[in-house]
Amino acid sequence: MNYQNILVAIELTEESKQLIDRAVSMAKLTKANLSFVHIDGTHGEIYPELIDIQSDPKSRPLNEPSNNLLEMFREYADYPLHQFLIGTGDLGDKLENTINDNGFDLLICGHHHDFWSQIVSYSRHLINKSSIDILVIPIK
Repeated sequence: MNYQNILVAIELTEESKQLIDRAVSMAKLTKANLSFVHIDGTHGEIYPELIDIQSDPKSRPLNEPSNNLLEMFREYADYPLHQFLIGTGDLGDKLENTINDNGFDLLICGHHHDFWSQIVSYSRHLINKSSIDILVIPIK
């Protein structure tokens, strides 16, 4: 399939660079739009809408250390970002509307191979909520 609108679900960890590398590689091959999404679930749903910090770079929706990491990921991508969506709450719950509203056709996410991920898997939650293809990258 020739994906044209790729969405990457990133966490605020260095491991997200693995996802970004894979996404940029795929986007370059197909000349696809590339977008990132980060949902901060640590404080529940503070605001219901996603904020696109790509279209409004002055928007600072999270705390300063988190905002700095988001900016680092934007620069690391070394590929033009179409959107960089930031929100709070649960990504799985916001995924359906985000995909439908923006026409994404591929979601890239990571999956840790550790004890806790066998008990609670965020990737499994995304898979159950997604209406588009998903590429799950193993993170060791």
